[in-house]
Amino acid sequence: MLTKRLIACFDVKNGFVTKAQQFNDNILVDKAEAVAQKVYDEQIDEIIFYDITASAQKRKTDLETVSKVAERVFVPFTVGGGIKTVADMYDVLAAGAEKISVDSMAVRNPQIIRDGARAFGSQCIVLSMQVKAAGKSAKLPSGYEIAIDGAAVYTGMDAVEWAKRGEALGAGEICVNSIDNDGMHGGYDLDITSRISRAVNIPVIASGGAGKPEHLKDAFQKTGATAAIISSILYSPRLERNYTVREIKEYLRRSEVPVRPWAERPE
Repeated sequence: MLTKRLIACFDVKNGFVTKAQQFNDNILVDKAEAVAQKVYDEQIDEIIFYDITASAQKRKTDLETVSKVAERVFVPFTVGGGIKTVADMYDVLAAGAEKISVDSMAVRNPQIIRDGARAFGSQCIVLSMQVKAAGKSAKLPSGYEIAIDGAAVYTGMDAVEWAKRGEALGAGEICVNSIDNDGMHGGYDLDITSRISRAVNIPVIASGGAGKPEHLKDAFQKTGATAAIISSILYSPRLERNYTVREIKEYLRRSEVPVRPWAERPE
């Protein structure tokens, strides 16, 4: 049985990890490289880093911070934000990332998924999706709409159809982030995660809403997700209690969810 992956997610602004609720009210946590070192030492499986202001500020990804994080961790490291071209992807990979996440730019220019997959392989391209349950007036087959630009712009695109198209274009993985659940600590949106998992044949990452280990168990046992994003649960000052990666993994093992065992890591 394939093990499930735990992925720490950093929303990074000016070199610092921040934590928001539904894409608003960001609170500074610590320098990105310090948070990365902490979760790496706790045996996180992977890390995702989003430069959350790059697109709005019309600049490229903060490569200096990418390099600082890459120097501290030796697990798969995905970076998104400010990536518009294959050349941008190359620069981020050269700075130490192993995968590229595309989101708003992929909606505006879907060809970037295909170009990235051809240049670096599908396993390198993660399609990140911001999804929101659509109102009753919105006639979308899945009932979920795609948003871009930090959930500021709604596209009218159906979430499941976009996931299927992303796979066809060459994405090797899909990250499904629930706008409604993001930072609310009440659990993942199991409905849309399940719908997308059933619709595609590539790995799906559940994202948005984890506040306690039980939420990860639900995501892994009730959807087809092969990985789950954790952020608030690790370091958010809004929670009364944070958990270590090891605590979460031990809980999941007791719940018969297969996760990667503790292993010695290079100094």
